[in-house]
Amino acid sequence: MHELGIVFYAIDMVEDLGRENGLTKVSRVTMSIGEVSGVVNDYLTDCWGWACNRSDLMRGCELQIEQIDAVTVCNDCGRTYRTVEFGRTCPYCQSGNTVLLRGNEIEVKEIEAC
Repeated sequence: MHELGIVFYAIDMVEDLGRENGLTKVSRVTMSIGEVSGVVNDYLTDCWGWACNRSDLMRGCELQIEQIDAVTVCNDCGRTYRTVEFGRTCPYCQSGNTVLLRGNEIEVKEIEAC
């Protein structure tokens, strides 16, 4: 379960930013999670709640997750398509010469403090 490691990393980053900016309470963190990142959102949310309760700054902090759709580009025909639906084979020209453009990201997008 790599979700716990992701949560610890994100919380450490938010706490560092909180100290730098004199925050006393973080109420919500929005994370953008790629559709093919391998992160299980339910596990991430469970880990988040547990880990936030170990920090005064983060206690009770809500996690909001926004999905980044996976998109692949075909290097042969230049068209893009939804990765999950079609995989690594271009649905337009049937080429396997494709590259994932987005959908593998894991990032903290927004922090709300009160």
